[in-house]
Amino acid sequence: MKKILTSAAVLMLGFSATANAQTADLNSLLSKVREGRVSETQQHKEREQEFLSRKEQQSQLLAQERQTQQRLERESSRLEETRRNNEAEIARQLEVKRERLGQLQELFGVLQQAAGDAKAVIASSHVSIDNDGRMAPIETLVAKAADSAQLPTIDEIRAWPSQMVLEMIGSGEVKTFDHTVRGVDGNTYTTALTRLGDFGLVGDGKFYTLKNDGTVEELQRQPSGRLTGTIEPFQNASGIAEIALDPSRGQILSLEVEKPTIPEYLDQGGFIGYLTLALGAVGVLMAVVQWLYLTLVAGKVRKQIRSDVASTNNPLGRVLSVYDSNKNVDVETLELKLDEAILKETPALERFLTLIKLISAVAPLFGLLGTVTGMIQTFQAITLFGTGDPSMMAAGISAALMTTVEGLVVAIPTLLLHSFVAGTSKSVIHVLEEQSAGIIAVHAEKEHANAGA
Repeated sequence: MKKILTSAAVLMLGFSATANAQTADLNSLLSKVREGRVSETQQHKEREQEFLSRKEQQSQLLAQERQTQQRLERESSRLEETRRNNEAEIARQLEVKRERLGQLQELFGVLQQAAGDAKAVIASSHVSIDNDGRMAPIETLVAKAADSAQLPTIDEIRAWPSQMVLEMIGSGEVKTFDHTVRGVDGNTYTTALTRLGDFGLVGDGKFYTLKNDGTVEELQRQPSGRLTGTIEPFQNASGIAEIALDPSRGQILSLEVEKPTIPEYLDQGGFIGYLTLALGAVGVLMAVVQWLYLTLVAGKVRKQIRSDVASTNNPLGRVLSVYDSNKNVDVETLELKLDEAILKETPALERFLTLIKLISAVAPLFGLLGTVTGMIQTFQAITLFGTGDPSMMAAGISAALMTTVEGLVVAIPTLLLHSFVAGTSKSVIHVLEEQSAGIIAVHAEKEHANAGA
């Protein structure tokens, strides 16, 4: 019992101590809350005071801006009124100008158009190369004729006909002068140019072209020697001399330059074209060799005809030697012997003729093969790219046409050479047969004479 009471007393003391501690914490928290509220109240008052002061400043600024707006609106109204007055004055002044100009208005319009056309002519003229400063007065005239605020003077108007007279005079001149030109490699150099009126420029054995910016350049590729060969004699001539002249001021010459060269033409034919040409070269070589051989043999045969002694260095001599070896045989045997001798000589006299004829017959077939191949390429290009761009089909068409041309180029001369060589060969063989027939006839007469005796 005593222990129970003691424990109860201890619990009461602990609870009392805990309650006192909690009460102290709550009092401390309450005091802190009161201090924070007082501090926040002070800050709020300061912020309210600052806001009120700024409110007065904003009111003053607003009033100032409204005054500025009113002032600018009054100024805008005044300027708008001034603009309307100025537009009316401008319209009145333009009307006064039109009344004063009268028919001169149309005159200046025509002058402006004519001066503009003259400017285009002078800018692209060859005469301007050696006559500097031609564009300045024309440009001034065009500018003033187009400007409604300033009229050109009489001297400025006279610059137009004077420049056109200079153009006409220069178009008939042949003048040589030093000028800087640009080569095909992009480098510039100075050379003696000869201006052929307003048609072209030549110098140093070359043709030159005038670009739109006024510079002079070499042609990317010079035309054939038939044209360039006339330049140097013309420049060195003291009197009248011939020269190739392009009256279109370079257009025909540019087309001449764009023509493919012979190697470019051959390259268009491709492999089939080169093969055809190789066969043609072989055929021509064989024909020439055989013709030279037949010419030499024909000369020896003619010499043998005039000789009474048979020589073995020619076909007729070898045939006659057969007769000399068989004078005592009968006619039939002698005829067979002579025919055998002629047959032995025939292969050498008709050598290469079969191959030459074959090449002349096969060459057009190769050309036809190339034509078919080129048309196949053309149709493939049409399938892939359509017919909108002809350049896509140009390669196939070029191959088709060039192989045909190459086949005909080979066939025609080889056929002619075959006929010529075959004729020469037949003429020699005919001489052999003629002489053989004469020998047989003489031998037959002798045999009949001996039989009658």
